[in-house]
Amino acid sequence: MSKAIGIVTTEFAEFDGELQLESGRLLGSLRLAYETYGVLNPERSNTILVCHAWTGDAHAAGKHSADDRKGGWWDDMIGPGKVLDTDRYFVICSNVIGSCKGSTGPTSINPRTGKPYNLTFPVLMVRDMVRAQKLLLDRLAIPTLRCVIGGSMGAMQAIEWGIHYPQMVQSIVPIAGTGRTSPMSIALNALARQAVFNDPMWKKGNYKPEHPPADGLALARAVGHISFLSDVSMRMKFNRKFSARDGLFDFFGQYEIERYLEYNGKNFVERFDTNSFLYLAKALDLYDVAWNFDSREEAFSQLTCPSLWFAFTSDWLYVPADTEECVTILQKLGKSVEYHLIDSDYGHDSFLVEPEKFTHHIVSFLDRLES
Repeated sequence: MSKAIGIVTTEFAEFDGELQLESGRLLGSLRLAYETYGVLNPERSNTILVCHAWTGDAHAAGKHSADDRKGGWWDDMIGPGKVLDTDRYFVICSNVIGSCKGSTGPTSINPRTGKPYNLTFPVLMVRDMVRAQKLLLDRLAIPTLRCVIGGSMGAMQAIEWGIHYPQMVQSIVPIAGTGRTSPMSIALNALARQAVFNDPMWKKGNYKPEHPPADGLALARAVGHISFLSDVSMRMKFNRKFSARDGLFDFFGQYEIERYLEYNGKNFVERFDTNSFLYLAKALDLYDVAWNFDSREEAFSQLTCPSLWFAFTSDWLYVPADTEECVTILQKLGKSVEYHLIDSDYGHDSFLVEPEKFTHHIVSFLDRLES
């Protein structure tokens, strides 16, 4: 039986210099929150970088205190004897810039003004997040990465790592990702943005932290959350059940799926900043692996390491066809690429809900790299 990681502590790295962003703007100074699990070997060659999704954080495994009810967001994957085996690997997870979970983002103090950035924070791309992570790896004196792995926005980061730092990255594992965001995904994020913009408490991003645009953000989260699910998973979990506490003909009576979205949205408001949500959504919309290349083919030609890709049959946010386009390009370029389409009913969230359906492929992939 796999053992637990135990108690972990989030660490912080401070960088006094400025980071040039894809927009041309400079961002500095920088702070990155990160956690590590396992032990770095004497050759400093056993590191796996885990990249988180949209509203994730650096707390991927273990617990922050003995009183924590749950472990990190990928606790089932990281630890002694687990998929990312900390008896073999030194695992790092850092919080992306633009977030509100310890790294520099819209809630941070702008050193030029002494006030929170709010909407003066520069627009980011996923590539900028990866450049910031590279600063962290350099600070930790880690010259090579055995693997970069992540789901959703984490998959995008893994792809960028492989393309832009081929001399450092030995393999990538993009899970439920895409090479460029689809019009439908952008449309859903547009609805989420409008939900926030129309909340009078938003005040063009200048709200007080203690008085956020709660209604707008909760609705925005609900829009996003629907895209993480699937019709089949909602039928299995909720079907057409009407709330037992409401009368069927009460005008404001709710189905269970409505109550679930409302509950999820309210909880989200308590743990995530609105402007950070918007900035990360914009980064997702802007994502295109071919940015500053002539084509996706030219971009993927830079990838020299083996890659392992996963898509899920019921994912309608980043549909399998988008992943398969990337895989096909790599195959035509003669790259070392492996792809698995996983049958799952849980939509985009499948990679979090049913890891047992695909993680054996990751173990085999990492074992082959070792040998």
